[in-house]
Amino acid sequence: MAKDRVEAGRGRGKGVVNPGKSGRKPGPNRGFYLLLGALAVAGIALLGYMAARSGPQVTTLDSAAAVPNQGHVMGSDSARVEVVEFADFECPACGSFANLTEPDVRARLVNTGQVRFRFMDFPLDIHRNTMAAHNAAWCGSEQGKFWEMHDGIFQNQDRWATQATRRPESVLENVARSIALNMDQYRACMSSNKYHPQIRANYNEAVRLGIQSTPTFVVGNRRIPGAISYDQFKRYVDEAAAAAPAPAPPR
Repeated sequence: MAKDRVEAGRGRGKGVVNPGKSGRKPGPNRGFYLLLGALAVAGIALLGYMAARSGPQVTTLDSAAAVPNQGHVMGSDSARVEVVEFADFECPACGSFANLTEPDVRARLVNTGQVRFRFMDFPLDIHRNTMAAHNAAWCGSEQGKFWEMHDGIFQNQDRWATQATRRPESVLENVARSIALNMDQYRACMSSNKYHPQIRANYNEAVRLGIQSTPTFVVGNRRIPGAISYDQFKRYVDEAAAAAPAPAPPR
């Protein structure tokens, strides 16, 4: 700034007129910095566009790496395609998928018999409160209300997550109460931590399959990371259905 003032003073001594409202001549590097800023903005926009065009980094699983029949499932046993989601209840991207995209998936693909949807626990160590939430979901499942608890946990994620509180249990208990769980049974379940081994087993399956982020979806033999849109989800389901063996004719 001191250098700019000196150069502006020299300019006035040489008869430079109308240097601007401030009475100072713009610094000699101003145009360069404006150009640099414009290029940076354009570069960021280009990167965003390329990322949107490229989509998630889809990989193919080994044929032997099938997901076992564990976790929680919704949809028909006769659905042509099963989609498995590995998710962390405290993961913001998982919350985004659950609240924005999953309702369409359920209404348009699960309820119409096209997809069977399986949720697998993948609690990440970086999320301090997530094990309480996974435990709460399993305690809801004990009373036949896993998906109601799943929805309530994600809808209230900003209230019980690590950034919001050190004691998530009270918020999770309010979720349990809102879906009419037997609260004595729920509290006994939560204090026992009896579902921690099952949650850990799901986590170990994620590691075995090479899952590295949440959410990650397995559709057919493809591993798809990220909170994908409904249109992307539908495209992967359609491709998996086309590659699946034809159903056996009824006898």
